[in-house]
Amino acid sequence: MPMNRVEIPTEEAVSRNGLHVMEEVSDSFMRVSPPGKEIPGKSQITESFQDSKVKKNNNSYPFINAGPDYISLEDGQSSCIGLRVNDENTFMEKNGHTREGSSGLERWANTLEVQCLQKEFSLPNQTKPNITNFRPSSNLKLLNTEQKNIVVPELKAKRNVNQMSSKCSVKESASDTSKAPQKPPRSPGANGLKENAIPIEPVKAEVKLAPAEQLWSTVRDRAVKLRISESGPGSETPLTICQMFQETVTNYGDLPALASKKDGIWLTLTYKEYFQQCRAAAKSFLKLGLERYHGIGILGFNSPEWFIADIGCIMAGGLATGIYATNSPEACQYVANNCEANILVVENHKQLIKILKIKDQLPHLKAIVQYKDELEQKLPNLYTWEEFLKVGEDVSSEVLDNIILSQKANECCTLIYTSGTTGNPKGVMLSHDNITWISNAAGTMTQLKMGEEAVVSYLPLSHVAAQVNDLWICMKFAGTTYFAEPDALKGSLVNTMREVRPTSFLGVPRVWEKMQESMKATGAKASMVRKKVAAWAKSIGLQASYNHMNGNLTVPWGYTLANNLVFKKVRLALGLDRCKACYTGAAPITKDTLEYFMSLNIPLYELYGMSESTGPHTISWQGAYRIMSCGKVVTGCRTKLDKTDEEGNGEICFWGRHVFMGYLNMPEKTEEALDQEGWLHSGDLGKHIHDFLFITGRIKELIITAGGENIPPVPIEDAVKAEVSIISNAMLVGDKRKFLSMLLTLKCNVDDAGEPTHELTPATVDFCQRCGVTAICVSDIIAKKEPAIYQAIQEGIERVNARATSNAQKIQKWAILERDFSISVGELGPTMKLKRPVVLKMYEDIINKFYED
Repeated sequence: MPMNRVEIPTEEAVSRNGLHVMEEVSDSFMRVSPPGKEIPGKSQITESFQDSKVKKNNNSYPFINAGPDYISLEDGQSSCIGLRVNDENTFMEKNGHTREGSSGLERWANTLEVQCLQKEFSLPNQTKPNITNFRPSSNLKLLNTEQKNIVVPELKAKRNVNQMSSKCSVKESASDTSKAPQKPPRSPGANGLKENAIPIEPVKAEVKLAPAEQLWSTVRDRAVKLRISESGPGSETPLTICQMFQETVTNYGDLPALASKKDGIWLTLTYKEYFQQCRAAAKSFLKLGLERYHGIGILGFNSPEWFIADIGCIMAGGLATGIYATNSPEACQYVANNCEANILVVENHKQLIKILKIKDQLPHLKAIVQYKDELEQKLPNLYTWEEFLKVGEDVSSEVLDNIILSQKANECCTLIYTSGTTGNPKGVMLSHDNITWISNAAGTMTQLKMGEEAVVSYLPLSHVAAQVNDLWICMKFAGTTYFAEPDALKGSLVNTMREVRPTSFLGVPRVWEKMQESMKATGAKASMVRKKVAAWAKSIGLQASYNHMNGNLTVPWGYTLANNLVFKKVRLALGLDRCKACYTGAAPITKDTLEYFMSLNIPLYELYGMSESTGPHTISWQGAYRIMSCGKVVTGCRTKLDKTDEEGNGEICFWGRHVFMGYLNMPEKTEEALDQEGWLHSGDLGKHIHDFLFITGRIKELIITAGGENIPPVPIEDAVKAEVSIISNAMLVGDKRKFLSMLLTLKCNVDDAGEPTHELTPATVDFCQRCGVTAICVSDIIAKKEPAIYQAIQEGIERVNARATSNAQKIQKWAILERDFSISVGELGPTMKLKRPVVLKMYEDIINKFYED
């Protein structure tokens, strides 16, 4: 009997700022803003492609088609997690006594009323996700199309997945966080393929390398020598993307690979179905005219279609190329033209408009595919996703297989374009081996388990960090990638997190900082009693985290109570209760933010790497991390510090099979990055302390004053933000100047598009009120140059100056800008990294005034 669909309620919005977690013990909960409703503009563009080479038909092609039967999971209670003290604030001693020598606060916290502990502090049942599956596309001709009521098995790796039990209980206590969340069922066609479908054959670990004489190349079709070790880590057999994918499909084909939401229902593809969809996409790319080593540009938010287009491109012999969804039409044109894109895959009409504006400047473009929403206007060589997948039906499997078999592990398959902070973006050429080797090395180093991992994909896939984590490592270890909603960073991410309960989570520093700010803002509204309880628990958590980091397995007295009453609830509210590792990378993070999460028993493990190193070069993980360190080098790689000074600081250089091939069509830039011995020069300064790498600055960011002193700006900027809590961004200036100055922005609310407004955040408003100032906008402070606020900022800067090692490192002047930095205006890159040259140019007049006298 079919089960009824269960709708997941949307929680009440409390703010437009996205993530909100109650910091204090009394109110550990998460609420988010509902997604904004965006009405796409009705463009009246009537231009069409001049060169129409492929005709399409008008047949409907259902790619995602939820069947009539849905899996039903038991409804949970409200997901608002509360920890409350009774109104009378009366407590009895637990077991009639308290620990001798404890502080009054500790004694009070340990005498919580038993009835209150059992009732008020109990966890509500967690809302379970409503899950069904993708119905396989009709062109894949999968058997067993009858959908039955399915009880979800646990996601557990087994070599013979068909032996997985089809019956198990779906009832699970929300407080039992050791169990995995309910997982999507296998698609109805996963048990068999028709005779014309491609069988999944075991992968033979055979070396497939093209002849090569150099470690680098800037030509799209020229292979490179691999940095293969003679033995041990780094000596593994090179694999192509298709070999790695096929190996996972052979052993874990019936496990869920991709999951995304449609109308509130989780839809999934198993690895077998995923593999077949990629083959279908590859055939269609070939039919549309994809040429060998030409690009397929993908422009849009993370989705199954993004993954399928990327892998389908590689299968068909093209170069998969992600394009940032925030790019302007001109930036899209540069990337698409540089990679000689034959086909562009866009998410929706908004992204399509960008391409239609510049399509006449793309001589290699043959077709456009839109993978979300219906087309607002029919144009030649413009396809919906459903139409696209039908295009290649008449391309034989033999043709595709011959292309796949011709691919070599030391050839280019992917282009990652840098954010262009110092000029035009550079196309980082990554080989099959770059990707397959680092995926295995990083996952093995962090002890991932085959078939048991789950990640949430929300960061831009055009960035190497998200692509390697969400797509390639997950594929290698047969994990499940859950796709967040497009408005993830505007507030919906936490809902996804709480439903998925990922086993690992990657966030850029700004994500963690926003979470910290939201929790602190909520905590500031708590009663004094609740604030004291929170402060006590966090002090216990911070000490315990430092103990663990330093190899001391003992915990402070009171830790168990703090863990049960605070830490577990916060992790559950954030969706991190099952998370084994929380990572941060792609930009520097402050010590304040790291210690904040350590105090909540959520250590953040820093990663370090580059697009040119296929993502991670050093990794922190449980049992091997130090605060402010980026961890230890990936096993099988090497680090060299070039031209070290007396303190051991030198330029960080990489060696290993993860080092990129070169920059596409940029031999001069490639020679700057790779020396004659093949070492990749990062441009970052660092030092080693007990094998842990610490980043101390960036060569290109160093400020060299008129007096000749080299000053790394980031430590000074972080210190100012730590001293003055209302500062959002700080940028130090003073290169070739007599003294240092600083540009400051204040913390403001963001709008539905994620852009900063002029309205101050609640925490900033509270700060102003404590200073005796009534202000709700930035202009309220700047127009009057509010003396109390300016004095508070100056005092914070003076505290930073007092710790300076020399007068040259002291900040002499500063100014508050009228608005915060943003991606859309250009001061920040896609990962929220500061674009210093852009800021210097945009605010040149203000900077010059610092030095007029």
